[in-house]
Amino acid sequence: MNVITKTVQLPDGRTISIETGKVAKQADGSVVLRMNNTVLLATVTAAKEAVPGTDFMPVTVDYREKYYATGRFPGGFTKREGKATDEEILISRLVDRALRPLFPSDFHCEVFVQIWLLSSDGKDQPDALAGFAASAAMACSTIPFEHTISECRVARINGEYVIDPTFEQMKDADLDIMVGCTKDNLMMVEGEMSEVQEHDLVEALKAAQKAIGLDTGVEEYWKRADAENEKREKRERETVKSSGTTVKLPDVSRETFPIDDRLTNGHNEA
Repeated sequence: MNVITKTVQLPDGRTISIETGKVAKQADGSVVLRMNNTVLLATVTAAKEAVPGTDFMPVTVDYREKYYATGRFPGGFTKREGKATDEEILISRLVDRALRPLFPSDFHCEVFVQIWLLSSDGKDQPDALAGFAASAAMACSTIPFEHTISECRVARINGEYVIDPTFEQMKDADLDIMVGCTKDNLMMVEGEMSEVQEHDLVEALKAAQKAIGLDTGVEEYWKRADAENEKREKRERETVKSSGTTVKLPDVSRETFPIDDRLTNGHNEA
């Protein structure tokens, strides 16, 4: 597979570069995402067949931050890193909630999504990039996935909406939400704010959807490029044994959808 690198520019001039085809080639899909010196590796793998009798989507998302990401290693009595921290589990859930509804309803193969923080510069927040990395890995894999998604953090700082703010900028924020969505629909919203008006929240969601539209555009490019790959064509012809029956995998749509103004329209209609 050829190495493909794409970049997305944020409104404040920072860039996110995302690369596939170089690292973790044995996974069904893998990407390396970089913003300045914050680097994430996301990989996805799936079983060839579903376990008979499975009637749910067995997807697991695991996000990990290791000491080596900041150039440190555990010392003292405990020299090994243990189980996932509460923060890592919460970040994994943020990604899971956005990804899980987008698998085909008759696809029941086990899927494992692994996101590693390889490097952190202590400035940019990696949790806001985890969803983008995970969905991008899905986009360049052979796993059926109906729509690409991305996640971003939106903060209101001095009256302005900032996409993926730094740790330093968050000190002055009075609104902090994490948004996961496709180009058309919101999938997940979580955050906190200091009693803002409904209009302010709608504007924050619109800012998030506009930024995520750029991210999903990169992922859709990979889906179209990978459609020409023999590996994807072979996987789409496979069948999955589910509940004792053989079910043909559905054809994954390659269409792109324009960004619309549903948030504003829905708000006005209300």
